[in-house]
Order: sequence, then structure tokens, then C-alpha cells
Amino acid sequence: MTAQPAWQRTLLQSWQQRGPLAKALWPFSLFLGLLVRLRQGLYLSGMRRREPLPVPVIVVGNVVAGGAGKTPVVIALVQHLQARGLHPGVISRGYGRHTHDCREVRADSAPRDVGDEPALIRRRTGVPVAVATRRIDAARVLLQRHPEVDVLVSDDGLQHLALARDIEICVFDDRGIGNGFLLPAGPLREPWPRPVDLVLHSGARPAFTGYTSQRALATHALRSDGSRVELAALAQSQQPLLALAAIAQPQAFFAMLQAQGLQLAQTLALPDHYDFDSWSHPSDKAYTLICTEKDAVKLWHQHPDALAVPLDFTPEPAFFAALDRLLDDAVHARLSSPHGHSTS
Repeated sequence: MTAQPAWQRTLLQSWQQRGPLAKALWPFSLFLGLLVRLRQGLYLSGMRRREPLPVPVIVVGNVVAGGAGKTPVVIALVQHLQARGLHPGVISRGYGRHTHDCREVRADSAPRDVGDEPALIRRRTGVPVAVATRRIDAARVLLQRHPEVDVLVSDDGLQHLALARDIEICVFDDRGIGNGFLLPAGPLREPWPRPVDLVLHSGARPAFTGYTSQRALATHALRSDGSRVELAALAQSQQPLLALAAIAQPQAFFAMLQAQGLQLAQTLALPDHYDFDSWSHPSDKAYTLICTEKDAVKLWHQHPDALAVPLDFTPEPAFFAALDRLLDDAVHARLSSPHGHSTS
């Protein structure tokens, strides 16, 4: 079962090949390409200034519209930085939130106020997180309130050129760059290839060269109170399950559940970042709800009995080794710079 409009499915399918629809939309993509190049030129020429920060900034983003798995990358990155003894903070626009101000994400923040992904990052990592329309504003608030933060990770933001950054990480899933066209004829927000420091593939079938990763569901689900339910026990119980997913690729989540041996009585694919305010549990079915962690931070407010299955995301060791080298170089460059910050 899916709630995705037919026109949207058609458009997404057209982005994977240069068929009639993509070719018909191609002239419009030329206009977007012109705007992108003009904007980039303003920053490269110095006519528009990038705002520097006193700590290294790592941007995790993508050039493809829709989710490519950035949030699991951010979580894995933050956990790696913590293991190094650093004190990371995360900034985000807070896509899908109903507010427009700059605010810090608290443990009890409502996802509708801060965005589902920032709420999940705060829950999983416990690090300071702030959201704002302009990420530079979120960064300043975070550094003011948490002076211990010594590295910032931007959840998305490759195209937010006003924010100076030291390291850029571009994330791709199995779609790669699709048909290679810019929006609306294809999935690209900007032309690819473009200069980035690291390319990380979040899928199992990388479309081109870059670092790889492994992603798999945990062997347990979480209740809203933090207690665990083993998926093996859930499979043996024969409970009828309704699997929900409001993510970019819901079918992948359903397939991973089934690979764990779970029998899904029904699946429901909802639009990415769906707020669940208008959704209700089928009253005529004794279904147990099972969903992603991203969905659970919203769903638990109305359905605390829902089970959330965490995603275990692990980049290859070579990725973290390369990241550490880049970060060490950035720190050294800042220490040797008379201004003490990066302006890249």
C-alpha cells in the first residue's frame, strides 16, 4: 500500500532514464543550471561572503533531490568524533518543521517544531543540535550555548554556500545521479561531478567510485520507553504487523524487515517527513505497528505502542581514516592561520 501520488511516482521513475518526459523537461533544467552557476560565481568571486566559524565545519549533503541516507551518515560521523574524544555539535535546517525560528533541539522537543531528523540525531547521539533556516545562525547559537563544541557537523548544506566549511562529504544511494539531468528533468540539484572532499555510498550497489558502507537493521526493535523487543521473538510470535515508513525509499525498509523473518500483514509507504498528525491506527485491525526510528520520534506521541527498528550504518574503515586526516589538516591549518578559521 502506498500514499505516494501517481504523478510523483512517474516523475521519480523518469529521473532514472532519459526518456520522453525527462527530455521534455530538459529545457527547464537549463534555467536551473544557469541560476546555480550564477550563485556559485557570486561566492567564488567574493561578491558574496562565506561566513567563517571558529571551529572546523563538516558538511554532509548530497546533490540528488530526496533522501540519500544523510542522517545515518551524520549519526555515524558524530559517534566517530565522540570516540576520538571530540565534542561535536550538529546544525540543520530542520526540514519539515512547522516553525521558522532558530532554536536548540532538546531531548523533549516536538519533531513538528524542530524536524524529525534533528530530533532523531539528538535522541541517538545526545550531542547539542540546533536548527535554523540559515545554518550559520544555528551554528552561532550552538557555539554560544555550548562552548565545549569543537567541531560542527552540518546535516545537509552542500548548497548552503554562505556557510564556510572545512570538509564536504557527498552521500549517494543506489540511484547514483539518475539520468544526470538537473531538476526538474532529473534528480540533480546542481551539476555533477563537483569538487568535494569525500564521496560516500550509502547503498549496496555504488554507481561510481567512492567509499562504501554497510547498512542493516538492528536485530531488535525499540519501544517508546527505550526497552527492546528482539526481532526473532517478534517473528515467532506471529503478531500481525503493520509496517509504516515515511522515508525516501520505504520499500527498502520493508524488504529489510522481511529479510529478518518478519511477516508483514500490511505495509504503508507515506511521503518523506510525513507528520502523522492526520494518520490513525486502523481500528478494525489488531496490528502491531513497526516503523523506522525517524518515524517513531513523531509516531510515539500518538501511538506509544509502536515499535521502532534502528538502522545500523557503518562506513568502511578507510572512510574514517580519510576523514581523520582531513580533519587533522583542517585543525592544523586553523592553528597556523593568523585568523584562526577556514574561509573555504
